[in-house]
Amino acid sequence: MTELGVFARVFPSGPPHRVATAIRAAGFTATQLNLSAVGRPTLDATLTPQDAAAIAAAFTEADVRIWGLSGTFNAIDPDEAARRKAIDACLAVIRRAPDISAEVVTICTGTRDPHNMWRAHPDNTSPQAWADLRGTLDALLPAAAAAGVRLGIEPEPGNVIRDADAAAVLLHELGDDARHLAVVLDPANLLTVDTAKDQERILSHAFAVLGDHTAAVHAKDVVASGYASPGTGALDYDLVMRLHAALPQPVPVIAQDLVPEDAPRVYAFLHAYAYKYGKRP
Repeated sequence: MTELGVFARVFPSGPPHRVATAIRAAGFTATQLNLSAVGRPTLDATLTPQDAAAIAAAFTEADVRIWGLSGTFNAIDPDEAARRKAIDACLAVIRRAPDISAEVVTICTGTRDPHNMWRAHPDNTSPQAWADLRGTLDALLPAAAAAGVRLGIEPEPGNVIRDADAAAVLLHELGDDARHLAVVLDPANLLTVDTAKDQERILSHAFAVLGDHTAAVHAKDVVASGYASPGTGALDYDLVMRLHAALPQPVPVIAQDLVPEDAPRVYAFLHAYAYKYGKRP
């Protein structure tokens, strides 16, 4: 059965129960939670076990599973002091992830751009950028292992892990530690409007090389200006959901880049494909 989810921050920030109720009212039964959606800092080092358990209880009461928890920061921030501070805060979030019932803590593999963690920089392909990413992961992976969660990395064109092949290299390098890493596979990140004509080859390759490690598939769309709500651009969702259905393990599909008013349509759009491929929500 396909679990359909949505980013919690799609909806207005507010008390956990209100956010969870809005998610469920749109049809979704899972979420990727950024703590900013419930009025807290994304990297909230002050979150107590009781705070986390209360958030988890509110989502459970609304019948929404917290699949993942955001631990997002620039993992190769050129400001080393800022990077170290962010790593320490992310460690605190990782330790609280079990209390909030999340199975994955998502991170950004980072960029050398000092102002925008999603913007490409020519130094992202340098050996030092790769070494800094490995250093950040070396600091976080033991905490993830101790907490019984995985770190989620997402190939992003502006980051060090910019495509499926870069993610595959990282997983290979990590060896046994790769079991503590999960891939969040976003097909739209791997395409542009110009390359969409070749998306069957590009996406089939990505799902083939990363499928064993994939823990979620993100759903947005590809348009000339960048990204948009699922079903409004050039992404072939028949292909995406067919590839999703063929993954070696069931993983949620989590929508993003939409507005609250569009959430019911997005749910219906994804539900139709999930039904078509036999993994019925």
